[in-house]
Amino acid sequence: MVRVLQRLSAQLLSLPDGDAGTRATLQVMASLVRQYRKNIAVRSLALDVVERVPGHKNFGGEARALCVWVRSNIRYVRDINEVETIQTPLKTLDIGQGDCDDQATLLASLLEAVGFRTRFMAIKTATLGPYVHVVAQAEVGREWVPLETTEPWEPGTFPVRVAGAMIEEIRGA
Repeated sequence: MVRVLQRLSAQLLSLPDGDAGTRATLQVMASLVRQYRKNIAVRSLALDVVERVPGHKNFGGEARALCVWVRSNIRYVRDINEVETIQTPLKTLDIGQGDCDDQATLLASLLEAVGFRTRFMAIKTATLGPYVHVVAQAEVGREWVPLETTEPWEPGTFPVRVAGAMIEEIRGA
């Protein structure tokens, strides 16, 4: 775990600015999901949460339940002023806090641990502005569903005007 954090710290310290930095952050997040979706603690938590979802193969309900669990149990706390940081899903669970990328990484790890395909969507709210937020999306049926964890929006809705989006798929080992 210490080696992972040291490697990630080194990667984040060397992130470029602008769109390239956003892409690099999303790639680090995807790497964490690929690793932690196989973690027994993450899998156990995901199974505990979806166990209470009524119905057989209620995948939309499972995605919703995991999103609401993260929103209800992980406090939103901003990064260090002017410093992009990212934590492992286990660290987010341990301290019960994190910003949008920490919460999205945890949620995507939980979703993948119970069979969902996920991806990240970084958004900008002004055409010429920077990317300001990231959400996890889960594939439910044939649709990519946005799952916002920092605002009390219904899973599957995203009431903010999106002026630009950058998608990072989570693939591979």
